[in-house]
Amino acid sequence: MQALELTLKDEAATIKLGEDLALALKAGDCLALSGDLGAGKSTLARAFLRAMADDEALEVPSPTFTLVQSYELRIPVAHFDLYRLADVSELDELGFDEALSEGICLVEWPENALAALPKSRLTATFSHLGDGRIVTLSGDAAALLRIERSLAIRAFLLERGFGHAKRRHLSGDASARAYERIFAPGEQALILMDSARHKPGPILQDGKYYQQLAHLAEDVIPFVAIARDIREKGFCAPNVYESDLDAGILLIEDLGSDGILDADGQPIAERYLESVRALAHLHAQPVTRDISVGSVTHHIPDFDRTAMKIETSLLIDWYLPWKRGEKASDAERHSYFAVWDQLIDLLASSEKKLLLRDFHSPNIIWRGERSGFDRIGIIDFQDSMIGPTAYDVASITQDARVTIQPELRDAMLSLYCSERNALGTFDEPTFRRDWHLMSAQRNCKLVGIWVRLMQRDGKPFYMKHMPRTFSYLEVALQHEALAPLRDWCIKAGIL
Repeated sequence: MQALELTLKDEAATIKLGEDLALALKAGDCLALSGDLGAGKSTLARAFLRAMADDEALEVPSPTFTLVQSYELRIPVAHFDLYRLADVSELDELGFDEALSEGICLVEWPENALAALPKSRLTATFSHLGDGRIVTLSGDAAALLRIERSLAIRAFLLERGFGHAKRRHLSGDASARAYERIFAPGEQALILMDSARHKPGPILQDGKYYQQLAHLAEDVIPFVAIARDIREKGFCAPNVYESDLDAGILLIEDLGSDGILDADGQPIAERYLESVRALAHLHAQPVTRDISVGSVTHHIPDFDRTAMKIETSLLIDWYLPWKRGEKASDAERHSYFAVWDQLIDLLASSEKKLLLRDFHSPNIIWRGERSGFDRIGIIDFQDSMIGPTAYDVASITQDARVTIQPELRDAMLSLYCSERNALGTFDEPTFRRDWHLMSAQRNCKLVGIWVRLMQRDGKPFYMKHMPRTFSYLEVALQHEALAPLRDWCIKAGIL
């Protein structure tokens, strides 16, 4: 990628660039700040650190005499000033390599140690231009692409009248999506969703890649469509205020920051129960298949046999090789998918409604000051499908991110069934069988996802959920309809 040249008309523009870089750089990035005295290097570094800390009053002393200042922030940052560096070997004594392995390094006066800096570094070269400055960003292509994306978001905000807004990191998740909280003067905080169109993966089946087979959203259109559908049905999803559908950038309503877990990360029973009550009423609503979004129509796909099996394949493609140190045999694969074909056949007559797909603690906002279903904010639904309602119930009663005790699980299941029975015709025995089946399907997917996140995506911290996922899977396999899958798991050494 070619270098990026930016014209910054004043100090405020330099501060904004510092914010934009704080949302683009990640651990392992080295940003070399090069230019004359007074060109803006320290201003940029200070803005970067304050944005990373979300603290405009953060003390950022010059490291001219100490040579390095370290900050334990969302991502650790080490701020180096090499003006007084006597020899490049001193970088080792300053802990440069360790700082870079754990976080981000900002380096002023990099010219004094170029040979010791990583070749993959970024360089921001400053030069004066009247009252402002020109900054040229060059170096590592991958980092430049991240910066270009962050600058595109800034341009989006400017075009929509939020040019003076303050951007702060909110979260990322197991997907490629990222979120920011946007603070505009005199306005309520908003959420910016950064979700660029998904890049195709390797072809796996029928000329399609995994995302297509599993019906995962590849752009932001499904989010906009499903959000509207949920709201029109009387439930709480974010309003979408501004959008660039092609770029994958949305400016949406901030529903709040309270969740359904307590300060220790444990389930708050009342909030889980109210979430299940809302889910029961949502599932009682008729299905809207096609939703218009501007000039396009989003068709909600079915959670079909192909999608169910490609998700369960994660167990045999990722978990099993990690567990045993070798791939599954052809015979094992054949018997595994034959079991799933048999189980999926059972769903032919099951109730099928809007399936949110990830209805659990990370994606539910508690709005205690509101009333009714407006208390339950639903924020992750772009992968929604039409499928067995038991799937969403399994998702929250066996929350992948927190342990749900049997007493709370049973209370949620009883509440869901009582609400559905009160709302109209409901086949409870079939639903309870489907709960076990969908629980097994979901947890077979998750054990593979945790390994894939670790091995492919460099996110090992998700492996902490593995023991819980298997405890949930064992519960799912207790139903007599799941006996073939339980026997297969025992024979494969999984249980």
